[in-house]
Amino acid sequence: MPKRILSGIVISSNSNKTIVVKVTRRVKHKLYKKIISRSKNYHAHDEKNIYKTGDRVSIIESKPISKLKTWLALENNLEKN
Repeated sequence: MPKRILSGIVISSNSNKTIVVKVTRRVKHKLYKKIISRSKNYHAHDEKNIYKTGDRVSIIESKPISKLKTWLALENNLEKN
């Protein structure tokens, strides 16, 4: 089974080797048929502590690392300005 890959924005990088990524998706409301945004926060493992708050990052599903962390930050798409 392929691993899911999501992209979002880092909203917290205060913990050591951990980032919190906010992933926003757009869905159509069942009754009103209007496009609305749904967001969810994911804890991801950042081994080298290279991502900071505000960075766009892709995360990939992995085996559980801790109680909350089951995602890994992909380092190959680093978009530093």
